[in-house]
Amino acid sequence: MSEQTASWYNLYDARPQAEVPAESPLAWSYHHSGRPAVSEKSRVVLRERAMAGHLVLRGGAIVLDEAVRQVLGVGLPGRPNTLTLDESGERSIQWLSPDEWLVIVPGGEEFALEKRLREALGDARDTSVKNYAIVNASGGQTLLELTGDKARELLMKSTPYDVHPEAFPVGKGVTTVFAKANLILRRPTEERWELVLRRSFADYLYRWILDAGAEYAIGVEE
Repeated sequence: MSEQTASWYNLYDARPQAEVPAESPLAWSYHHSGRPAVSEKSRVVLRERAMAGHLVLRGGAIVLDEAVRQVLGVGLPGRPNTLTLDESGERSIQWLSPDEWLVIVPGGEEFALEKRLREALGDARDTSVKNYAIVNASGGQTLLELTGDKARELLMKSTPYDVHPEAFPVGKGVTTVFAKANLILRRPTEERWELVLRRSFADYLYRWILDAGAEYAIGVEE
């Protein structure tokens, strides 16, 4: 990457190094609202994938797709409201708008990933590559997973979006309203639903989900 390319941005790793523990967005909620244990009666199970890496990519699809394939080994979703997973299932890319995608990776990978993507984009021959943006949104978002045979019923009580399997197949993801809050609702696998939400909504939505899932003996995984 040239010096000129490097001058376009500053890269900051703001993750605490030691002694200052990083807390889940739901740490306060677990303490004040409880954390019901998973039991044999639990027909919905909630798990937070806390401290994951969230990167928002914006720019031309062709150039970004080349860089993402080079770095992650998977391409950008080609169709609206879809997501793709890597072979491990731990890394995903979701279509948000015609020029916007959300990349989620295990926590700690996001800074190196951003650097590698910028290097790949800096090496691109197309001059239009300058018109891109990579935003690290990790500190402002979290991801909740819902599993269990009553997970869809809980969603039906919480969002106006049609979550019937015919309308919401595996591999779909949409931005929608959930309990009067905006979030991203995704279905990466047959058994699992995901909610990608702002950190500021975490406590409110956690309490809503506990209430909506009470009749299903909802449990929260450690």
